[in-house]
Amino acid sequence: MTPALRRKLDALVERREEVERLLADPAVAADQGRFRALSREFATLQPVADALAAEAQARADLSAAEAMRADPELRELADDEIASATRRLQQLEGELLAQLVPKDARDSGGLYLEVRAGTGGDEAALFAGDLFRMYSRYAEAQGWRVEVESASPGEHGGYKEIVARVEGDGAYAKLKYESGTHRVQRVPATESQGRIHTSAATVAIIAIEAGAGDAEIVINPADLKVDTFRSSGAGGQHVNKTESAIRITHLPTGVVVESQTERSQHANRDKAMKRLQAMLVEAELEKRAAATAADRKLQVGSGDRSQRIRTYSFPQGRITDHRVEGLTLYDLPNIIEGDLDPLVLRLQQEQQAEDLARLAREN
Repeated sequence: MTPALRRKLDALVERREEVERLLADPAVAADQGRFRALSREFATLQPVADALAAEAQARADLSAAEAMRADPELRELADDEIASATRRLQQLEGELLAQLVPKDARDSGGLYLEVRAGTGGDEAALFAGDLFRMYSRYAEAQGWRVEVESASPGEHGGYKEIVARVEGDGAYAKLKYESGTHRVQRVPATESQGRIHTSAATVAIIAIEAGAGDAEIVINPADLKVDTFRSSGAGGQHVNKTESAIRITHLPTGVVVESQTERSQHANRDKAMKRLQAMLVEAELEKRAAATAADRKLQVGSGDRSQRIRTYSFPQGRITDHRVEGLTLYDLPNIIEGDLDPLVLRLQQEQQAEDLARLAREN
């Protein structure tokens, strides 16, 4: 580890000690907002202190083992302990480097999940429905809450488009790699001759809450076109027979959002405005990141739908992520049923490797 990186670690430890002192201050404890923010910061800094303490212990163990080698009777035991301490130090260095990678402040929060049918007609709508079910089941297994905000069902099942709000601890951190075009290869239920068709659906993942330092977007009411319409989904007579659904168009950007799940226009408008705010922030962040995005394999936290990221081949039971070389899993039946962890873990590991490589180049 370079001296520059070591100094950064020392600075994080100093900040942890400062935050610990602030948390013990009665004046800070009386300010609930500040106290919660400092508590969250302390929780992110504590692993650095723990890893540095473990590293110091491992170095002490290594020194003790090296001293033991002077005794011929203890040399074999010393060699074993030296090897163990050396492996431990290598592991801890990796953990400490990972702590230096800038954290995405949005990782702990929720997201808007948008799934839209692409090319492929009815089969694309069915595939969009399968993807939404996959994410919903994964969210349920994680203990997250999924709330549909708008949906347009397909003529033969699935969805032409569906938008949901997903809330839960760490939801954005795990699903932020899903934006892009998902392609499916399978025999559609409507295919009488057993031919394999290729269809597609697009996914966008947009953080609900902006992180610290993110763009602040002020929406001018004069820039909005607001339309009302009758909800097309389930929800009882009131929802379906009154124009309670809301469609908001942001004229400068052309961004359109809808909400139709609430009984009142006011509630649907509030939901739609929150999603519009999140989408405009996301668009601004994408502009800022464009200059550095060329060397990134993963479209992290982006609403970009243009990139083909994944192929689901049902005849082979195979799922391939095209952003990571060699990332092919032969476990499609379980993944499409919501067991996304093997895929999510590989993508997170790839992202961390990219971040660490960039950190090493910069220092």
